[in-house]
Amino acid sequence: MKSKKNSHTHLPLSDVRPKKNLGQHFLTDLSIAQRIAGTLDVAPGLPVLEVGPGMGVLTQYLLDKDLRVVELDAESVSYLKLHYPSSLDRRIIEADFLKMDLRQLFEGKPFALIGNYPYNISSQIFFRVVDHKDIIPLCSGMIQKEVAKRLAALPGSKDYGVLTVLIQVWYDVEYLFTVGNEVFNPPPKVQSAVIRLRRNDCESLPCSEKDFRTLVKNAFSMRRKTLRNALRALIHEWKPDEADAILSESLFDQRAEQLSLQQFIDLTVRLRS
Repeated sequence: MKSKKNSHTHLPLSDVRPKKNLGQHFLTDLSIAQRIAGTLDVAPGLPVLEVGPGMGVLTQYLLDKDLRVVELDAESVSYLKLHYPSSLDRRIIEADFLKMDLRQLFEGKPFALIGNYPYNISSQIFFRVVDHKDIIPLCSGMIQKEVAKRLAALPGSKDYGVLTVLIQVWYDVEYLFTVGNEVFNPPPKVQSAVIRLRRNDCESLPCSEKDFRTLVKNAFSMRRKTLRNALRALIHEWKPDEADAILSESLFDQRAEQLSLQQFIDLTVRLRS
């Protein structure tokens, strides 16, 4: 009975060869794919873009939606066209997600992003999400567990960093569940996790987004040192006449990971006003 159950919950592994340079680890457990698809249930009716569909293990649970899939791997594109000739016809975009014009999709309407994201570009994917936060109200999918922990981290934890702050300013992050490496082909060397990002009610910052990003990145550039050391050069650049007085304040005795999102915003506003 056990082998019969497995035959129904796992895909054959030999159809598309996983490419290491593309960070491909194909999910083979259909029950997990179904759970990932279910993360979009909080926004029914929203168009969906799937990144890196591979052999369609997740895609098959999204076909009832207004769906597009973007795939860079030509072998995967051929597989999808062969196995989903009618249901995916004209829905496949053969392109690099990091380079495509997302504002041309769905006639410029907001959409949800989902995927078993390629591990080698997962952080870049989330920075793109932030750049398109006005049209991506929902983003979910599977990534490395360590990246998922960074996305969902709280101030004061070792996982709290640049990605945390720049994402959480705009999105509420949910760490949904952990996935072991045995359900992939090939098995990755790390565990994975499924996360969901939902736009919060922050419409804009009281400072330049570019300045905010610059300050956050500088603050975390020397994680083990105080903000005084990490931000010294930037503060001298932004507030040359007041830099020494500002840097003498007790706030700068702390390290970047100890500051809340609001403190990063307030500090940017102060240093650029």
